[in-house]
Amino acid sequence: MGTDVPFDRRPIGAEQFDAWLELLAAVEAEDREDEHHGVDDLREYLADPYCDFARGSVAFYDGPTMIGYGYLKARTEADPVHEMYYLGGVHPAYRGRGVGAALLAWAEEAALPLHLERYPERPLTLYSSSLARNTPAGELYAALGYTAARWFHGMTRDLLAPLPDLPAPDGIEVRGFTAERSEDARLVRNEAFRDHWGSTEQTEEGWAHMTSGPAFRPGLSFVAYDVAEDAAGGGEALGILLGEEYEAHTGATGRRDLYVSLVGTRRAGRKRGIASALLVQAMTEAREAGFATASLGVDADSPTGALGLYGHVGFTVKDTWIAQLKPLWSPAAG
Repeated sequence: MGTDVPFDRRPIGAEQFDAWLELLAAVEAEDREDEHHGVDDLREYLADPYCDFARGSVAFYDGPTMIGYGYLKARTEADPVHEMYYLGGVHPAYRGRGVGAALLAWAEEAALPLHLERYPERPLTLYSSSLARNTPAGELYAALGYTAARWFHGMTRDLLAPLPDLPAPDGIEVRGFTAERSEDARLVRNEAFRDHWGSTEQTEEGWAHMTSGPAFRPGLSFVAYDVAEDAAGGGEALGILLGEEYEAHTGATGRRDLYVSLVGTRRAGRKRGIASALLVQAMTEAREAGFATASLGVDADSPTGALGLYGHVGFTVKDTWIAQLKPLWSPAAG
């Protein structure tokens, strides 16, 4: 399977947004992932502190048409391995012509110098994903030495359907997300996801980027506090839910979707109904604000039983993605 494709290539920059959006729209029309993008979304990608678009991105062109893209994102930790993300796509009209293989070959070459600047003493693995029903993509990853390592579900819920009555448990107070509560939320996130596969700590810089993006909705985001034994009413933060809304999705579909980008509880708050209460409150308020659906992603083998939790409050699986991993380099090999 060759990787020497006869197309121009260049790093991705803001001047290419129109071409990039056209490519993403073509990919969505073919793959039906329910992923829609706007200029603000692309601008946020370029501003990610863990991406280097000058050296860690590429776009393939056939004349003025962008026919493939890829970019790399570093992780916040490399313990014990740095699993660097690769995100990319190929125009449907150009599939089967070696573009996907060429993009992955570029990614494997570009990843090493970016990795060595951050974690020179740690091994490097490239982490990508493929839609489970996209059989050719899975076959390409396998042919290039990637291993299917984990499965993740995209789930959805109709907000016009009845919501369960699941109030916050006694002693728990759910409060809206504010700047003053942001650090509490970040610390909850880090502890809640510490035992999740592939998860790394969220840094202050990365958290600020995430909670200041155009999709983030603080009015549909919450922090749950344990106030049962706190006479002053402050309490310990035990649970979080972050809500997002993508305007490009609304424009393309005509319906508003609440995307729950994060929901989790600290160990001390698990099995108490906190996450369920957060989800129901967020969905209730979203419905009252005119949202038609809610969606989220979940590790199919989550150790916290998240898949069962989401099913309990009415979410159903819509699609499944496969985490694809390939070891690229280790200090021992040089």
